[in-house]
Amino acid sequence: MSDANYVKITRPTPDWYDSKRADEVIVAYNTGGGSAQPADPFVAESVIPAATGSMRDFSYIAPDLPELTAENCVGCMDCVNNCPDTAILGKVATRGQLEQTLADFPAEQRQLLTDQFVETTKYFKAFEKKHEKDATAPEGGLFGIFIDPTKCKGCGECVEVCGDRNALKMIKKTPDNLPDYFGMWKLHNRLPASPEAYINPKVAVDLMLKPSHSHYVGGAGSCMGCGEASVIRQALAATAEKVGENYGIVAATGCNTVYGSTYPYNPFTVPWTNSLFENAPTDAMGVRAFWDETGHDDRVLWVLGGDGAMNDIGFQALSRMLASGMNIKVLVLDTQVYSNTGGQTSTASFVGQEAKMSSHGKRDLGKLERRKELGQICMMHPNTFVAQSVGPITSHFFKSVNLALEFDGPAVINVFTTCQPEHGVADDMAAAQAKLAVESRAFPIYIYNPAAGRTMREKLSLIGNPNIDRDWASRKRKDGTTETVTFIDWCKTEGRFRKHFDKSGKPTELLLRSQQERLENWWQLQDLAGIRNKDQEAAAEKG
Repeated sequence: MSDANYVKITRPTPDWYDSKRADEVIVAYNTGGGSAQPADPFVAESVIPAATGSMRDFSYIAPDLPELTAENCVGCMDCVNNCPDTAILGKVATRGQLEQTLADFPAEQRQLLTDQFVETTKYFKAFEKKHEKDATAPEGGLFGIFIDPTKCKGCGECVEVCGDRNALKMIKKTPDNLPDYFGMWKLHNRLPASPEAYINPKVAVDLMLKPSHSHYVGGAGSCMGCGEASVIRQALAATAEKVGENYGIVAATGCNTVYGSTYPYNPFTVPWTNSLFENAPTDAMGVRAFWDETGHDDRVLWVLGGDGAMNDIGFQALSRMLASGMNIKVLVLDTQVYSNTGGQTSTASFVGQEAKMSSHGKRDLGKLERRKELGQICMMHPNTFVAQSVGPITSHFFKSVNLALEFDGPAVINVFTTCQPEHGVADDMAAAQAKLAVESRAFPIYIYNPAAGRTMREKLSLIGNPNIDRDWASRKRKDGTTETVTFIDWCKTEGRFRKHFDKSGKPTELLLRSQQERLENWWQLQDLAGIRNKDQEAAAEKG
């Protein structure tokens, strides 16, 4: 359970609340106090004050840090949106703001700090062209990227999503360069917030330029490059844009509650509570009922949980919540594995996947059951909004969250979130794996909006998937040729399927069956959305 009073003292506080004691606890832990600390009122109430994660220091842990080459930066904000630790932030400043702030820094530091900013097309050139006839408009904005060395775990996700732009690269952390990072971070904090004039409300990624929307401050105990944390950050930023801080969270036991409440660090600035693994939706129904009865029906309520909590043991509670018609929003962090309890497979996992309780041996070659599709099941509930999405495809993800928040009733957003250690994926590859899961039909994205029309094909949209009217997607190689992307191609990049390939890369019959299952799932979605499959029509014509 968290308490937002830590960062918002203006709210009513409990009689026992003592912000000084909270600070003492954090300082003690940061200086090696450990478990020898005396019990405090927060422990007695099972409360962790909000945003204490902002005081956590990882600077002595991560061996590497990202380095910015500002002249290569285009201001796309991909690195900021995909960072799971709120460790890399963007800022837009006018030249005057920058010069005024730099005046307080030592002269020998000013050039290094100035080099963090660049005139991008997005925030400078296009902005000036758009406002060239407006004498009252500010000049073009300078854009900079800043790394918080106390939050960065060195996963390299920011470098991977930056890609061929080469604006970021990982370098070794040394006693010589670490002070420079602290100086750059100090500049970020001393500069005013990015002026609203430069933030385009139609560009979803720009939400992360607003400090008021950073409701997940970092300092969580998640794994390096955690695929879940980035999605949570994005969902909360989108919610902040709609309702500010007027919302709360009920979380099902799982990774998100462990890394979100490793005492005494809490990354959330908004109130949240942790219920049992299987009954978070039931808990949320009680919160929703109380809020509605006490005149707070304008508050948004999120339920967070993994595929185990929502698709397996907690599905009955979720189904009951959806049938109730209550205005509750659900974010399912679909990793296809019980990460928090050792990596056994859930019913959301794929045929052939190896994990605990689904071992790959001489007789059984991993999980044999077909994946249970939570999204399609939720669509069958009355008046329920459903989306399946991935965080790195920001336009689709933010649209899904916005539509869910606007929908008057229950909403479920099922999101693919890579679990690197359980699936044998590199720390920097969460975003890449999620995109490839969409491209390979392992995890198609869609939006089902009951308010969009009467028929199923009007309500269900598959826009966002590549080659929407084909069996498999195709893409161009760098040499100009075209290649087909299949489920097998995705499996080759995931360690959980490694035993299904021989030395030549040939897949097993079971994995081919798994690929057919994924294709049949894609066909079902095409049928529901009323999309004619050209490959199937061509095959039928040939007889």
